[in-house]
Amino acid sequence: MDQERQRHYPPLPVMPKHVGIIMDGNGRWALQRGRRRLAGHRAGVENLRHVLSAAVELGVPILTLYAFSTENWSRPEAEIRGLMRLLSEALEKEVDELHRNGVQLRHVGELSPLSDILKEKIQAAVALTRHNSRLIANIAFNYGGRQEITTAIRSIIRAGIPAAEVTEDVVAEHLYTADMPDLDLVIRTSGEYRISNFMLWQSAYAEYYISPLYWPDFDKDEFYRALQCFAQRDRRYGGLKDA
Repeated sequence: MDQERQRHYPPLPVMPKHVGIIMDGNGRWALQRGRRRLAGHRAGVENLRHVLSAAVELGVPILTLYAFSTENWSRPEAEIRGLMRLLSEALEKEVDELHRNGVQLRHVGELSPLSDILKEKIQAAVALTRHNSRLIANIAFNYGGRQEITTAIRSIIRAGIPAAEVTEDVVAEHLYTADMPDLDLVIRTSGEYRISNFMLWQSAYAEYYISPLYWPDFDKDEFYRALQCFAQRDRRYGGLKDA
């Protein structure tokens, strides 16, 4: 990390306002080293600190990290317990330093299936950091894109909004990311080419960068390469550049 801080990263002509990362490959990272999958998840949690620091240093204003999906509940019970324990430990150890560094933590997803203790820790971290503005870090935990859209539809119905008045803007206002711009860049680690139910609405016109690195190995150099790649993309949003 010290070497990364000393290395010079030239400014880029275009920076994404909102970057999403599908953090993938923890289990395979561990198995390649003859270790249990939970060791990979622990290494992945450790790497979160470095990536959040890199986002601040590189000037990314909003970062959304896909930590645990609504589909991940189908994993072995022991692995799920371990993941919940790791999240709880990370909240205890890391939140104060993130707060000092100006990181605003937010949770996107559904809290209800989590234990009361874990819910309280998440809510306390969100409350403590709510006025910070150096980086908004959304932790997508128990999150699914389809779940989010379904929740938004239910919210619109409860609000009594007539069907004829439901526009794209209305839907966006009922998403977890209502006050944020859509994703500009989605990074997926581990070399997999799928979006895995991640921010289906917000990523409609996002650029994608597939990193071959497993998440525990995803460092500031690779983050910068993703941003470089984004800066070279020609974004037309379905239109023509000349138009």
